[in-house]
Amino acid sequence: MTVQMTLTAVNLDCPDPPALAAFYQQATGLEPHPESNADFAGLTRGGGLFIGFQRVDDYRAPHWPEQSAPQQAHLDFAVEDVDEAEARLLELGAVKPDRQPGKDRWRVFLDPAGHPFCLVKG
Repeated sequence: MTVQMTLTAVNLDCPDPPALAAFYQQATGLEPHPESNADFAGLTRGGGLFIGFQRVDDYRAPHWPEQSAPQQAHLDFAVEDVDEAEARLLELGAVKPDRQPGKDRWRVFLDPAGHPFCLVKG
């Protein structure tokens, strides 16, 4: 028997939920969740998508690509123009690591809390 499951939320640990939510809000245009606060902030989109950012004391950022602190999770975003999106994300505070294993298929970035995420042409 297959159980029907619908993904409704992704939550990321971080040291400063409002700051990380602001980064992703500016990058994606998702709407701030009205109950966001200093310990848990969220972004929403019609259709049920929710990205949450939860405060963790003594947060250790992932170290990509090495695994001394595992990447924990990463997000993939489809964009029409990867170069344009890259420029905007770097302005917002993302970092583009030197190691780019995707060649022309995807590009890896790190958000301000160190989580890796990828851009793909979509």
